[in-house]
This record gives sequence, structure tokens and C-alpha cells, in this order.
Amino acid sequence: MIGSAAGGGGAGHDDGSITAEFAVTMPAVILVLAFCLAGVQVAGQQVRLQDAAAAAARSLARGDSAAVTASRLAPGATVTERSDGDIDCVTLSDQPRVATGTIAGFTLSASSCALGGGL
Repeated sequence: MIGSAAGGGGAGHDDGSITAEFAVTMPAVILVLAFCLAGVQVAGQQVRLQDAAAAAARSLARGDSAAVTASRLAPGATVTERSDGDIDCVTLSDQPRVATGTIAGFTLSASSCALGGGL
């Protein structure tokens, strides 16, 4: 009687094991998805920071305020301006933010330069 319920190898003895395995692996899957979502959010923030740095550098090169442009496009970012001859550069720094709050330990940074005196 191979495979019979009386021999201990029957199909009815594994009913709860699949549910237990699912309950153990589901939090790990959710955690991996949360990290992936946070990575996408940080990458999007880096792109927005780079775009804001480029716009702020163009504003500074035209003689306008880079801080005003940066604060409009990247609120909360730290603005650093420097000029080297005809080249005006702006660096923006900000803490990465995700749906659950800020990520401590590293800072996003973006720099851009523009030729001064342009229109």
C-alpha cells in the first residue's frame, strides 16, 4: 500500500504547510517591493533635483536669483552658488524622501553650470 493514508505518506497531512510557508514569505515579498518603490522615488527626486539645478544655473547666469528658482522647483533643497569667470554654477543638496519619511545617512546632490551673460 504505497501512498495510502494509513502509511503516513498520504496527501491529507500537508494541508497547513502551504499556508504557513505563504505566511512566512509574504512579509519578505512586501519588504522587497517597498525597497523597490523607495528606490524609484529616490531616483525620481534625483532627476527633479538635477532639472532644478540646471534651471537655477540658467537663472544665475541671466542675473536672476538662483535661490528663488531652486526653491520653486526643489523646495527644501540647499542652494550653493559659485562663479568662475563667465561660468556660473549651482549645486543643490537635499535629503532623500520616500513615502515613509526621509532616509537618513546620505544626501542627494545635483550640480549644473551655465555661461554667464546669456539671455
